[in-house]
Amino acid sequence: MEPQDAVETGQNAILVCLMVGGPVLVIGLLIAILVGVLQSMTHIQDQTVSFVPKIILITIVLAISLPWLTDYMVEYSASMMESPFLIGMDGKP
Repeated sequence: MEPQDAVETGQNAILVCLMVGGPVLVIGLLIAILVGVLQSMTHIQDQTVSFVPKIILITIVLAISLPWLTDYMVEYSASMMESPFLIGMDGKP
């Protein structure tokens, strides 16, 4: 196993984390900014006003993107199972 292979595997793992978590995090951030602006404009500082829209929209985004996220994770997991890192020095798993 070369050090470059380990670095590449780590980079792929970080990329998968970003791809899987990205849609939910981006929607959560955008909604938080939008609700924060609306709260500052209307002077309403209730905690539930920011919490409820985030929960609803994050649930919707997860429901829409879950098939894609599942396929992406299954493909990544399958590629890791075929990885030569799991095979020992004698060629046996």
